Amino acid sequence: MARILVIEDDTRFREMLCRCLEHQGYKVVMASDGKEGVDLYRREPADLIITDVNMPEKAGTEVIFELQKDFPDVRIIAISGGSDHSESYLKDITVLSSVKHVFTKPLNLDKMFEAVKELLNQ
Repeated sequence: MARILVIEDDTRFREMLCRCLEHQGYKVVMASDGKEGVDLYRREPADLIITDVNMPEKAGTEVIFELQKDFPDVRIIAISGGSDHSESYLKDITVLSSVKHVFTKPLNLDKMFEAVKELLNQ
């Protein structure tokens, strides 16, 4: 069973996303900010990370660049609140990092589940 780390500061959104992923058959662990997420990943790497871009403590972009530097094969999906960042900023994340998929809230869960399956080679 694939293990997914969800890093999201919005409690309700994080819990909803985790429930949806668990319903899809994944083991899910969660972190409420980027610092906690990086610490969790370093202790027990997940098969995939889904991270919010805009968070306190450590932004999702910092999480992405730090983990891809130390773990080049890390697989990450980034999520943005939509109005937080311009479309070109979000596109830059995919160009400058190993992130293959960026989604905006509200999520299209079907498309995100497709991306999860793709990245986990399922």
